[in-house]
Amino acid sequence: MMKKYLILLLVFVATSLSAQEFSYIPDADVPLDPEVTYGKLDNGLTYYILENDMPENRAEFYLVVNVGAILEDDSQNGLAHFCEHMCFNGTENFEKHDIINYLQSIGMKFGPEINAFTSHDNTTYMLQKVPTDDPANVDTALMVLYDWAYNVSFEDEEIDNERGVIHEEWRTGRGAMFRLMKEAQKVMYKGSKYAKRDVIGDIEIIDNAPYSELRRFYADWYRPDLQAVIAVGDFDASEMEEHITRLFSQSPKRENPRLREEFPVPDHQETYVSINTDPEAQYNLIQILWKHDPATDKNMEYYRGQVIQNLYSTMLNARLSELTLQEDPPFIFGI
Repeated sequence: MMKKYLILLLVFVATSLSAQEFSYIPDADVPLDPEVTYGKLDNGLTYYILENDMPENRAEFYLVVNVGAILEDDSQNGLAHFCEHMCFNGTENFEKHDIINYLQSIGMKFGPEINAFTSHDNTTYMLQKVPTDDPANVDTALMVLYDWAYNVSFEDEEIDNERGVIHEEWRTGRGAMFRLMKEAQKVMYKGSKYAKRDVIGDIEIIDNAPYSELRRFYADWYRPDLQAVIAVGDFDASEMEEHITRLFSQSPKRENPRLREEFPVPDHQETYVSINTDPEAQYNLIQILWKHDPATDKNMEYYRGQVIQNLYSTMLNARLSELTLQEDPPFIFGI
């Protein structure tokens, strides 16, 4: 009976899908989910809003900044990540650690639900599981994002206090795999600025950079045209759009902003090889990387290619995983 039910269900699904109209146009734009409210303010800030009542009375908010370690000047190596840390150490509307203290007071946890990360190309701030049953919580969460975007204090004392925190993060993160990857990246990104940036940065700059360098990085790059606000959760999407528009429109469009450069990785005909060893490495690792030009038009053809690539990778990884289950496998991990 169950087999018949499954067959009937599959036939029904297949029939339903075939009845739908679908037109694949390779150069057409990939459509945005119609449930998402999208907009761009006059100052250049972009926003995405999705009303979702699961889980009930909860929401998530993100500030995404199109800025990372790759935009640091040589005198700022490590300061993109430093800026991220400073966002939790005082703003115009929240002194010192008041952001964390307030959010924890409404039940949020620092780390899992209050956090941020910096990469080479972007910096993302996140507030997750914000209680929405009290409108004041939502108001405050958006004000936190606004202050992170434009009003970080960068007090001298707080900067000096944070140097020690980042120094320890730098020290504890320099294990064998970090050292091996850092050497490999010199070959992977040869001829590019990516070979010179590792996000955590130069310890001499972290320990000794003038306060002005940190403030200059923030002033240059934390601006509306390089930022997006994302809100997802149990709220009214129209009201949220009005709130975001009203609040974030207060920051004016920058006049003559610094150019947000791109830093391509040069092409090469020969095969690059990087062989690195470390006495503390716990296992051997072999990687094969294929470089290709970045997609200029992320259209339907690009999306189709991504789907095919993901399917291929999933199938290949499944087969590699099967090999690790042998009694005497040729490797213990493959991807």
